Amino acid sequence: MRKTVISCAITGNLTKPESNPNLPWSPREIATASLEAASAGASIVHIHVREPDTGEPSMRLELYAEAVELIRQRNTDLIINLTTGPGGRYQPSPDNPAVAGPRTNFLLPSKRMEHIVALKPDVCTLDLNTMVFGGEVVINTPENLEVMAEIAYDSGVTPELELFDSGDMQLALDLLGKGVIRAPAMINIVLGVKYGFPSTPETLSFAKSMLPPNSFWGAFGIGRQAFPTLAQSFLMGGHVRIGMEDTTYLARGVPTSGNAELVEKGRWIVEKLGGEIATSGETREMLGISDARFP
Repeated sequence: MRKTVISCAITGNLTKPESNPNLPWSPREIATASLEAASAGASIVHIHVREPDTGEPSMRLELYAEAVELIRQRNTDLIINLTTGPGGRYQPSPDNPAVAGPRTNFLLPSKRMEHIVALKPDVCTLDLNTMVFGGEVVINTPENLEVMAEIAYDSGVTPELELFDSGDMQLALDLLGKGVIRAPAMINIVLGVKYGFPSTPETLSFAKSMLPPNSFWGAFGIGRQAFPTLAQSFLMGGHVRIGMEDTTYLARGVPTSGNAELVEKGRWIVEKLGGEIATSGETREMLGISDARFP
């Protein structure tokens, strides 16, 4: 049995700061949480950034740079995965849907990749979803995804495809067929986002059946389904993800003390089911990712 990779999603951009006082906000808190998650068994950390004073989602390059540098000062083996999701959200104006409303953050694909070009993380997410997401619509057209994938590869960064529904699975196959995405693909199946894949074993089994051959794949669930989905992904042969982007609770009615505690529980589940956790070095070998570099 191959070893299982744990990815820790540190903070996200939708988790409400008031939902748990331990949610990391500042670059230093995000870096500290990442290092603690690594010590607990995570070999990949998935990072969004937030405004340090308010906890609101942010896209500022200097915040990403500070978090990455603080991590690399203490750990050069941990695989850093930076989001490229912000910049694809559209809210129609109530008076004229052709005009963007105030919650729109729509950007050119090149702008969504500026921090990837500048910081050259090991991995960056590439969200393939076009769907209702919260009160807005997320739009990721094939043309924009091709631009973003090319920029990632030109920067020496491995794209991780995040797939939210069956149409995203088909789009992934098309991008692989065109050579936009290089095989074997790195894929994460997202379960439990409203209007996307529901968090059920049947859904995950169906999604797995659509995966391209030889994919490096995992799955994760949102909220109360985070740990059940972690177990299901492992049992179906996938890697796993957990973190405060996905849940702020360790168990029913028990808020987590932080990302490391979530990783520790995820590791316990995998090991109790007979698995063995991969180190960052072993994960780099699986993914064909060279040693960490930071400009």
